[in-house]
Amino acid sequence: MLRLPPSSVVISYQVEYQKTQPTCKGRTFFFGEQIACGRRLIPNRKNHFLHLRRPSDVAISASVLFNTHIASNAFTVGTATVLPFYSLMLLAPTAPLTKRSVESNLPFVILGGLYAYLLYLSWTPNTFRLMFASKYWLPELQSIAKMFTSEMTLASAWIHLLVVDLFAARQIFRDGLKKNIETRHSICLCLLFCPIGIVMHVATKVLAKLFKKNDLLAVSGSDGSEY
Repeated sequence: MLRLPPSSVVISYQVEYQKTQPTCKGRTFFFGEQIACGRRLIPNRKNHFLHLRRPSDVAISASVLFNTHIASNAFTVGTATVLPFYSLMLLAPTAPLTKRSVESNLPFVILGGLYAYLLYLSWTPNTFRLMFASKYWLPELQSIAKMFTSEMTLASAWIHLLVVDLFAARQIFRDGLKKNIETRHSICLCLLFCPIGIVMHVATKVLAKLFKKNDLLAVSGSDGSEY
């Protein structure tokens, strides 16, 4: 049955379906509202018709786009949040502003809240099962890889890494100020490769201790030769 919208214009099209569907010819459609052969059609500039997807398919597509948009924005916001703190520790390690910023817990509160929000959005009924997939309740690489196929899960993991890396960099910075050793190379590594940055800081402390010991021996030896 045809439905005529107010002030509608009748548009006639020659409609063709796929080979597996019956062919309907000579039908008249009003803005795609006519139902023909069990499918709803709307005019298309190129092919003169377009199949409308089911409402469930449209809802799924909208949800995917929404999650992708949130994940992308969270990725950008999280990265932009930590960069000022790294810049201060690298470019002005002795400045009062840097020392006050390092003592602040504000970036961890912001990133922690963002991580909790992303974790809530990415959580599914299968998340816990994928995290502990083995019979011994231990993670398995294949299950973790499957879990990280979601952009929302990847964004939450990125925020997790930013928090851990910044926390390690702050601890290294504090330790460097306390023991008066260079830490900028270690902090720079923490931004990208946190475990290597930690190892580098440990190695720097060992080398600094050795050089200091050698300097003390040299000084004591020079003092003894004077007598």
